[in-house]
Amino acid sequence: MGQVKKVPMRKCIGCQEMKNKKEMMRILRTTEDQVVLDTTGKKNGRGAYICFSKECFARAVKSKALERSLKMSIPQEIYDSLKKEIDAIETK
Repeated sequence: MGQVKKVPMRKCIGCQEMKNKKEMMRILRTTEDQVVLDTTGKKNGRGAYICFSKECFARAVKSKALERSLKMSIPQEIYDSLKKEIDAIETK
């Protein structure tokens, strides 16, 4: 009998649904307290996962879920730059 490989699951901070880790993007707080989009999913730092949709991102911003997940306050310009990056990924 073959061994079944476990699929890593993560919870979206916007819609609160459990999904496959590869179906989501990771927003990362680096050790220098910068907030960036981690496309590889392997960078060091505290991460929060979110679906590839504008609705989930908007919900996470409105409920301050991103701030709670990353344990830091996030200025509006970082939200704006993340929104631009998410829009660029979603249109591909």
